[in-house]
Amino acid sequence: MKKVKNGLMIIGVVAIAGLGIQAVSSIQTEGSNAISTTNKENDKATKDYNVYALSLPENINFAGEAVPVENPDIHERMDRELLVNTYWQSNGLLLIKRAHKYFPIIEPILKKNGIPDDFKYLAIAESGLTQIVSPAGATGFWQLMEATAEEHGLEVNDNVDERYHIEKATQAACEYLQESKERFGSWTLAAAAYNAGNYGISKQQERQDVNDYYDLLLGEETGRYVFRILALKEILSNPEKYGFNFEEKHLYQPISTRNVEVDTAVTDFARFAKDFGINYKILKIHNPWLREAHLNNKSRKLYEIKIPEKGVYTYQP
Repeated sequence: MKKVKNGLMIIGVVAIAGLGIQAVSSIQTEGSNAISTTNKENDKATKDYNVYALSLPENINFAGEAVPVENPDIHERMDRELLVNTYWQSNGLLLIKRAHKYFPIIEPILKKNGIPDDFKYLAIAESGLTQIVSPAGATGFWQLMEATAEEHGLEVNDNVDERYHIEKATQAACEYLQESKERFGSWTLAAAAYNAGNYGISKQQERQDVNDYYDLLLGEETGRYVFRILALKEILSNPEKYGFNFEEKHLYQPISTRNVEVDTAVTDFARFAKDFGINYKILKIHNPWLREAHLNNKSRKLYEIKIPEKGVYTYQP
């Protein structure tokens, strides 16, 4: 969405730690063309690590819309994102682990709103499925700006910020994406507009006299944005193919919770948490939208506060 233009993009930067490249020394002897090299065993900096060029998968599509990888420019841009995200291994594993925990929350909301399942990877591109705040102020899994969130019914203030509420933020993102799809007639352009804003995409379409995302010349971030999402979709859908090895026990698990309805003020969330057999930290982990140690609720609005099922956490009062 427009806010991300100056915001934090999780997937744009690659850091492959620990891969040193040791050059083979070449020493030309005096008066001779002879060249001596290091022992063959030392030619490689690592003995069991290899970096491979990747073949693009066949029939790449976003939300059922084909990606024209036969176009050399599109091919190179797709190849770049696939390489960058495949070889950012630590981040890739973290995304796989988090997706196992949070996709079951996001997927049914997308489906209910008629949003293609591929948009769950947009949430990863936005935030890495963490409750981050960008330098521009975009917040939460879906990186919503305050004005956009409020336009779609979310409460945003110092006491309560529902951009941190995964379910409500996902619903707001769905509504924004529906509006973009109606405007542009394409899910690919709707995704691009989530990054650049509806106005930003419309302005470039008019300026360049083209309509398709893949025909538009866009800024660095938006120009890479859909390709990042496509790369994440490919890797997380086929992790073993791209060298990610793990077992079920390594994945972060969804945590069962129940909702407690509150329609009054809460003066002390630490005491409130103890009444339900948990501590303040655990309460805030599951309800990050509660921004302070108390709830004002002068309007007596009905809130639902998540409480983990008994026995999930070991806690000593």
